Amino acid sequence: MSKFLRVKCACGNEQVVFSKPASNVKCLVCSETLVSPTGGHGISAKGKILEVL
Repeated sequence: MSKFLRVKCACGNEQVVFSKPASNVKCLVCSETLVSPTGGHGISAKGKILEVL
C-alpha cells in the first residue's frame, strides 16, 4: 500500500515524499537523496521518517 511520508533530512529540512517513488527524491535545501526507488518493494529512505500520512 502506497503512502506519503514526512521525512527529515540531515540538514534539518522536512518534506513530504511518496513511499514508492519512480525516481530519486532529493532534499530541496541541500540536494541530498532522501528516497530511492526499489522496484516497488518498499523504500530506501536516507532521511529519518517522522510520520506516515
